[in-house]
Amino acid sequence: MAVNSFRPRKYEDHEIVDENHQVVGHIRVKPSGVHWSPRNGKDWYGVSLKKFAEFMESNGSKKKK
Repeated sequence: MAVNSFRPRKYEDHEIVDENHQVVGHIRVKPSGVHWSPRNGKDWYGVSLKKFAEFMESNGSKKKK
């Protein structure tokens, strides 16, 4: 007998909005990296998770969970 299971998502998309609730861009998080698309953009710009982690550690500020 086969066992059913959930299929994990390939990516998670999030809209980025400004204070007026206007879309300014989209973020797509994948297991392989992070992608950005500007508002009404057809193209995605991406970085690997390694490059993203390096950028965040160099430029980000520590936050509490």
